[in-house]
Amino acid sequence: MFVLLFLCSAHKVAAQGQSILERRISVDVTRQRLDDVLSIIGNKGGFSFSYNSNILKRDSLVTISAANKPVRVVLNQLFAGNYEYKESGNYIILRRVSLQLTTVTKVKPAEERMYTISGYVVNSETGDKVPYASIYERKQLVSALSDADGHFSLRLRSKQAKAAISVSKYSFEDTTLMIEPSFDMKLEIAIVPQLQPVYTSVPNLYERADTANRIGALDSIKPLLVTHPPADKRTSIEKTSFGNLLLSPKQKVSSLNLRNFFATRPFQLSLVPLLSTQGKMSGQVVNNFSFNVLGGYTGGVNGVEFGGLFNINRRNVRFLQIAGLFNMTGGSVDGVQFSGLSNTVLDSLNGVQISGVTNFTRGKLNGVQTAGFYNHVNDTMRGLQVSGFANYTRKKMSGTQIAGLANFANRSIEGVQIAPVFNYAKRMKGVQLGLINIADTIDGIGLGLINIVVKGYHKLSVYSNEVVNLNMAFKTGQHKFYNIIAAGMHVDSLNQATIFGYGIGSEFKLTKWLWLNPELTTNIVYLGTWDYFNSLERINLNLNFRITRWLTVFGGASYSLFHRAQPEQMAGYKFDLAPEGHQAFTIGRTAYTGWGGWNVGVNFF
Repeated sequence: MFVLLFLCSAHKVAAQGQSILERRISVDVTRQRLDDVLSIIGNKGGFSFSYNSNILKRDSLVTISAANKPVRVVLNQLFAGNYEYKESGNYIILRRVSLQLTTVTKVKPAEERMYTISGYVVNSETGDKVPYASIYERKQLVSALSDADGHFSLRLRSKQAKAAISVSKYSFEDTTLMIEPSFDMKLEIAIVPQLQPVYTSVPNLYERADTANRIGALDSIKPLLVTHPPADKRTSIEKTSFGNLLLSPKQKVSSLNLRNFFATRPFQLSLVPLLSTQGKMSGQVVNNFSFNVLGGYTGGVNGVEFGGLFNINRRNVRFLQIAGLFNMTGGSVDGVQFSGLSNTVLDSLNGVQISGVTNFTRGKLNGVQTAGFYNHVNDTMRGLQVSGFANYTRKKMSGTQIAGLANFANRSIEGVQIAPVFNYAKRMKGVQLGLINIADTIDGIGLGLINIVVKGYHKLSVYSNEVVNLNMAFKTGQHKFYNIIAAGMHVDSLNQATIFGYGIGSEFKLTKWLWLNPELTTNIVYLGTWDYFNSLERINLNLNFRITRWLTVFGGASYSLFHRAQPEQMAGYKFDLAPEGHQAFTIGRTAYTGWGGWNVGVNFF
């Protein structure tokens, strides 16, 4: 018995190691759907099929009978030799037998030093004409685009011994053929489509179908559609607003077809993107020096580029790029971008961006952004942002933001934010300096009129003192430095007074239940008329005792300075806030009264 088990196991292992196409199966079906028959064959052989959903009529009815035949033989019988099979893991990929490259006509020798290559581009699997494919010669940088009927015409110089004609089309494999120059030729060039989308029949992983009109076990199998996305998901420079406006439809199609081909040249000159010394291939060439009279469209710069109005580059820029209006780079920048209007980098920046209005970097930035209006970094940043209006960094930032209005660090910042109106950082490690500072958490300090730390210090205080008997204050910020917004009134119909105040404070922990809070506030005092400005400054030193997590009681001493600009008392209102025995003195030409007082109240939250 042990010998029998060993032989069975060895046979199973050998079968698993055998080529899928050589596995023997038996199948006998009559007038069943093609996709169902493929599922039966896959189940019999223990594998799956993958194929382009456009090359098979899956609902066609087929009949086949084979007993103990290799999978290859069964498929040849099923497809009559019109398809080829390739193994990949536990899959068999089905493809039409590719058409062959065909020279239709070899015409008379070319006149002078030029010759013409013309013809059609066809789909190798279907034989259909392929529109808008790029046909080009790499060394001469001459290109053409097939028309809506797949026809093309390419005029070349016959200075090389041989010419390499390449054909590229998005979602097709690149194809290159060598031809002999000096002869006009008409060609039919077959290109192979990439396997996307792919229709995959998976015998062991299936969903139950809702319908019950299949035959036998096929009722339970529902093939799955698998779509493979393009390898490069980045938005190209051609899809931006400026690219869409300034580039022709043919340039956009060519950039899509030729996304994997780039050449290098020492120099190029352009009047506009369509008129360049590198012709239709300018978007595929990286230059050491590039000069664009009005504007240009190139593959990239490895040196210096000047544009009277604009520069558009598909890939990277190194060293220096200057434009009167704007620069747009689809790759990264290592160096300096300078423009009168805007700079855009769709990858990373290592260097400096200077513009009159806006700078935008999609990837990481290590360096400096300076703009008259707005700077934007969509990834992380290490360096300096300076703008007349606002700065924005989407991810982590290490450095400084300085803006004329507002700064935003959407994730975290280690450094400084300076703006006269507003600063925001989700996680702040450093200093915020502005009128309003907001952070989710902060390890540092916020210096402004209003500092809000979402996960920081928040108190609502209700209290009384010797000046007015009912006060309320909201305190926000962090324990080491918080802001106070306060209002109070004296509840007495004969001696009314209303105050509005702003202040700052800090909290020092003495024990687990006891804190010391020094506070400084400045207040406007209303005593029956707004014609005069009455001010009250107070220094408070309060002890806070914790009752529960959300409730503390406090009390302490204070010292006040009161300046009354109002010359006479209004009916029903106080005239002198100070208690009897207060001290009167002057600071400069301003008369003050000063006295010691008290505070007592409760804090909520």
